[in-house]
Amino acid sequence: MVAIMTVMHTDPPPTRRPVRQLLAASVGNAVEWYDWYAYTFLATYIADQVFPESADNSLVPLLSTFAVFAVGFFMRPVGGLLMGAIADRRGRRAALTVTILLMGGSSLLVGLTPTYAAAGVLAPVVLVLARLLQGLSVGGEFAASTTFLVESAGPGRRGLFSSFQYVSTTAGQLVASGVATVLVNTLSEERMNGWGWRVPFVLGAVLSLVGFWIRQGAEETRSAEQRRAPRPGLFEALRRHPRESLLIGGITAGGTLAYYTWTSYLPTYAELNTGLDKSDALLTGTLSLAFFGLLQPLGGMLSDRFGRRPPLLFFGVGFALLSVPLLHSLRDSFAVLLLVSCAGMILLTGFTSISAAVNAEIFPPRVRAAGIGFPYSLTVALFGGTAPYVGTLFKDLGHAGLFPWYVAVLCLLSSLVYLRLPETAHKELER
Repeated sequence: MVAIMTVMHTDPPPTRRPVRQLLAASVGNAVEWYDWYAYTFLATYIADQVFPESADNSLVPLLSTFAVFAVGFFMRPVGGLLMGAIADRRGRRAALTVTILLMGGSSLLVGLTPTYAAAGVLAPVVLVLARLLQGLSVGGEFAASTTFLVESAGPGRRGLFSSFQYVSTTAGQLVASGVATVLVNTLSEERMNGWGWRVPFVLGAVLSLVGFWIRQGAEETRSAEQRRAPRPGLFEALRRHPRESLLIGGITAGGTLAYYTWTSYLPTYAELNTGLDKSDALLTGTLSLAFFGLLQPLGGMLSDRFGRRPPLLFFGVGFALLSVPLLHSLRDSFAVLLLVSCAGMILLTGFTSISAAVNAEIFPPRVRAAGIGFPYSLTVALFGGTAPYVGTLFKDLGHAGLFPWYVAVLCLLSSLVYLRLPETAHKELER
């Protein structure tokens, strides 16, 4: 007891300044995801400029663009492992500093990518390199910021603090969607294809510097005891906690597919399958994202009171039953797309608002960041990052109706994991 009191006296818990901690995590995370999603919202313009057209199939450039989107996801497990190890060895704040600088540099590189007409095959090579760096950064960002947020929370508030992971992620998406919408509606098609699509990425590089500055004032959440302990090995979490690693994969699989389908791919899905106008699709995405962001703290607070399992089952079973009718109900209608988007966002909140808390509560503090980062990011790469590509590929093969079933089945499988998940909401978090 004396030893514990000494640690608490010499190393005050960061919850004494919770607003500052939330701001440090949230602002940087929002900038990270603004950069990441700007690519998605402007995919059709990037496809036209960076990839050669095919005489046989007009979807080839778009497929290539989404393939590069997926490639970026496959660097996320590497980022989750490496940056998670930095967070476990050097501290959460050190890892958060590295990730924000990496994202700023990679965003600038996307903005400066030459066109295929000007540089030939070098253009897609530069774009792939930028996306690899972005994937490395985003994978590390989730590992470090998830751990940082949950460890900053006071008793009975981990769900609430966890929800700010997706509040800030949504804020980044919202700004990216808003910037893209303004550009599409104010610039001519010629100017958008010429230089307009580059503007969001240059802006992202500037915003990264702002995030870097804010994070310098954050307090470290790793306890003094953990700082004195021997540093964990790079693969220690996987070696010593294989069950926990598999559990995070099962928890995440359905959630990440539904998340990227509804928050990233749905506007493009509507364009491809209903003929909805591009500007209307982008505006719908912006409005539904704002609604989604407002729901997150509510979901987090409810989980602090009633537990983690009920909202997870609300999400999983809901998507298993409703993904197919919702996606099949889409029409060439702004109102219908908005209703479908918002319905999915309500269900999705059951997963997104608490996923950070659920993941952090599974692993011990010694390997928490790396333990979360690698299995989570690998699962996201396999199922979330490939969602736009799989959906577009189904359309290209003439089987667009199969994609909603793919979403439903994976959410059903994750629901089986949620049923057996131990309840951790009211247990003290080991620090």
